[in-house]
Amino acid sequence: MALTDVKVRNAKPGEKQVKLSDSGGMFLLVTPAGGKWWRLKYRFGGKEKMLAMGTYPDVSLSDAREARDDAKKLLRKGIDPGEAKKAKKAAGVLAGADSFEVVAREWHIRFTPTWSDSHAFWIIRRLEQYVFPDIGTRSIGELKAPDVLKVLRRIESVALETAHRVKYMLGQIFRYAVGSGRAERDPTADLKGQLPPRSQEHYASLTDPKEVAGLLRAIDSFTGTFTVKSALLLAPQVFLRPGELRQAEWLEFDLDAAEWNIPIERLKLKKRVKKDRAGEKHLVPLSGQALEILNNLRALTGRSRYVFPSARSFAKPMSNMAVNAALARMGYGDEMTGHGFRATARTILAEVLGYRPDVVDHQLAHAVKDPNGRAYNRTSFLDYRRFMMQDWSDYLGLLKTSGDHKAAAAAILSHANDRPLPLF
Repeated sequence: MALTDVKVRNAKPGEKQVKLSDSGGMFLLVTPAGGKWWRLKYRFGGKEKMLAMGTYPDVSLSDAREARDDAKKLLRKGIDPGEAKKAKKAAGVLAGADSFEVVAREWHIRFTPTWSDSHAFWIIRRLEQYVFPDIGTRSIGELKAPDVLKVLRRIESVALETAHRVKYMLGQIFRYAVGSGRAERDPTADLKGQLPPRSQEHYASLTDPKEVAGLLRAIDSFTGTFTVKSALLLAPQVFLRPGELRQAEWLEFDLDAAEWNIPIERLKLKKRVKKDRAGEKHLVPLSGQALEILNNLRALTGRSRYVFPSARSFAKPMSNMAVNAALARMGYGDEMTGHGFRATARTILAEVLGYRPDVVDHQLAHAVKDPNGRAYNRTSFLDYRRFMMQDWSDYLGLLKTSGDHKAAAAAILSHANDRPLPLF
């Protein structure tokens, strides 16, 4: 039953904390010392959170309900009320409304509705961990390139990739400040070449299962064309190179046998390897989930040569920028690329699900050789790979729906003894 003024006023402390519920997740917490604290329990980004709304009698029952309703309005707009409260507090406590932290939190709240929950979480996490302690109280208009570089250098000493991601994020914040009249320019523009470059072989990717779960949910919510969404859905299932995916032809598929046979000429291999293996095909076993995506897509593009035709012409494959542009639209522009799904699969399959790295590399169409120096052929480890690809799709499904990466891994590992022996 809802609380009343009388019930709140007469609430007595006990040996332990007493929780008196009102409605909509709001409750009064009575401490053993006699304190009466208003709290709101809510969920944001798939996680349960708690919002402090003051103490009684300074905040009356009606005041607390009004604060609860305001918080609910923010939630409906896709804004975390806890983060909104931090921003307001920062505005009053820090140097002024033009401090870097105030502007950054304002920018974060402004754009959170356009991002996935996971992306929004990691942005504020990195700001709070790496940036606010150094320059949070500084006026954003006074910050110069050396001030920003000092922050990035500290991050670089720990993780170069994170330093590049933070630099990209800071540029967005500074440009937001320029647009709102609180800064004259973006100092990150002067830092080109100051950080060591990423490895040429590196493609932005997510390898933390918790972040992957958020990406998978974001793909499910993607509102672009059906063809591009289908490519986004299939990419993590088969983890091929973007060019191999977008140029896929229906003639390469045997859906009844659950196989995709890609001509070796279409793979990104050295010319010598392609010459030695001319006429061969790279076999990709298809999981039940991958088959469902392809069967749904066939109803739309089955008359085309290409599985993922261009939006302008069925005679051409989809643009090589389509998948990356879609990832950027979802807020993953600096976090993930179409190529990054390969690193995601390789890392998690080997380190989390316990699959043999050389078999995973073979499925990635890397030029892998056996102990005798011979290249694995297309049917090497076939039963093992079929099992692995289905395990991978099942794991992604569990990760997406539950968000619990430990439970998802445990469910897959529970039948690890059923895996076929990885024989040739």
